[in-house]
Amino acid sequence: MKTLSIRRPDDWHLHLRDGAMLEGVVGDTSRHFGRAIIMPNLVPPVVTTADAASYRDRIRAAMSPGDAFKPLMTLYLTEHTDPADVEAGQRSGLITAVKLYPAGATTNSHGGVRDMEKAMPVLERMADIGLPLCVHGEVTTPEVDIFDREAVFIETVLDPLRRRLPELKVTMEHVTTKEGIDYILSSKKNLAGSITTHHLIINRNAILVGGIRPHYYCLPVAKREHHRLALRAAATSGDARFFLGTDSAPHVDPLKECGCGCAGIYTSINTMSCLAHVFEEENALEKLEAFTSLNGPAWYGLPANEDRITLVRREEPASYPAKIETGAGPVTVFDPMFPLHWAVE
Repeated sequence: MKTLSIRRPDDWHLHLRDGAMLEGVVGDTSRHFGRAIIMPNLVPPVVTTADAASYRDRIRAAMSPGDAFKPLMTLYLTEHTDPADVEAGQRSGLITAVKLYPAGATTNSHGGVRDMEKAMPVLERMADIGLPLCVHGEVTTPEVDIFDREAVFIETVLDPLRRRLPELKVTMEHVTTKEGIDYILSSKKNLAGSITTHHLIINRNAILVGGIRPHYYCLPVAKREHHRLALRAAATSGDARFFLGTDSAPHVDPLKECGCGCAGIYTSINTMSCLAHVFEEENALEKLEAFTSLNGPAWYGLPANEDRITLVRREEPASYPAKIETGAGPVTVFDPMFPLHWAVE
């Protein structure tokens, strides 16, 4: 048996949904994580500071009594977002970041930005006050292949934006390509990237080989193997510009296993086991704490968690349910396709 003690991790990209689904999944995050950046793509989306306060209160109400988990709230950027409201939200301590969804990029993103020029007033204000912009880094124009969306976004949207507003602090969320990793590595300041658990483990074969497997379908979609290897190298490098954002995204099985299934993979329950496995494979267990617990807080200007968790490696694999039951319906848990010998004690 081996043990590894690290500071309590944080999740810098998380979907908790709302209502019965929120109540069913929040405990899987709060059990191991101290904080999480909460995605605002509800229906309707979280577009104002008042919306964010209401959503935070619903999250708190769904948590177990005495739970110390802290949700970090974000706003959904639209072409009509009020810069004054964004600044007030930041100054109040409620708003940690603003999220850019290109319209149509992923779940509940139809209200996202179509014309970046219309969002410039709020982006300029964010650059002035130091509020980070979290980006779903994909274009949605139909002529661009889905596997090329991230690279094209960097070239046509993100790089021009950063040249125009060099002081804007940008998080490329759920980076999935070597081009994304290389772009972050080439930047000297104000750019970092979150990497998901599942993109370190699966490539696009997991979705398509042997039949369509909807529970490995996510957006951004998993890419070729050389991209996965680039993500692994970045995550396990210790480089402070890379940190964990699970993008854990629950959908009930009927909405995944249908003719037009939803994008999203549910990893909150077994992420730490999966990551310890990956880092052990890469001979980088000593870098796990940086990726999960140190780099993210440093990027967002927050202290690392003081308390710790202990991971234990046992001969017998850890046991996780294939599905969790929520008040909204069953949700399939991510299967990494290998036994998980590491688990949080």
